[in-house]
Amino acid sequence: MEVVTGVFKSRDNAEKAVSQLRSLGISDQRVGILSPGSTSADVVERGVPVTDTEDPGMGRAMGAAVGGAMGAAGGATLGLAAASLAIPGIGPVIAFGMVGAALMGTVGAAAGSAIGDTVEEELGEGIPHEDVYLYEDALRRGNSIVVAYADDDGDQADLAKEALNNAGAEDMETLRERWWQEVREDEAANYSGDFARDEQSYRRGYAAALHPRRRGKAYSDVEADLRTAHAGTELDIPFKAGYERGQSYRSRRVENP
Repeated sequence: MEVVTGVFKSRDNAEKAVSQLRSLGISDQRVGILSPGSTSADVVERGVPVTDTEDPGMGRAMGAAVGGAMGAAGGATLGLAAASLAIPGIGPVIAFGMVGAALMGTVGAAAGSAIGDTVEEELGEGIPHEDVYLYEDALRRGNSIVVAYADDDGDQADLAKEALNNAGAEDMETLRERWWQEVREDEAANYSGDFARDEQSYRRGYAAALHPRRRGKAYSDVEADLRTAHAGTELDIPFKAGYERGQSYRSRRVENP
């Protein structure tokens, strides 16, 4: 399976994209939507407490809560079961479908959830955690996200990407550059060295800190993981400085969405 994602400016466009994915033969069990918004009559609302020991208090506990909600909810948009949770730093988020719930279990949480484990076990591939911070930013802006698992042994994955683009999906690289340009000015002002020279390494470290499994963790605690993830790249002083600022960015977002 190949994971295909698209960010949409409206939930209507996201739902149209799901309809097109269905026409390609992608089943409901392999597609999901994540969208900002309050609960409705066909959405089960579950609260998950925020603690100081798990950033920001969700992880597997949230996966279990979403799992209960998914089993109880019905009649949601497009016939997909739905669940809703308030995510710190983002607000109320509705997940449609099991894949949407798996993504919800990663967004704003420590990596992994009960639903996420189930999806990975059944489909053999997980949600791309490297881009989770971009999904979070999209949700803060009121955008919706579609995630689908397409067959990679034919042309279904390529057709799925084309369908998402035709439905109005924003290019992930464009989203990534827009996000960085919005934080770049503050980062340049807070950097003590030559930012223009060190920006590339600094930015890698910054983004590395936003990976769900590293959130709230000091550089020294994840250095081995970082060296594996960035093999062949020097983890120099700018990278470390970016990592620390990335952790600070995450904390500010949770406290002041």
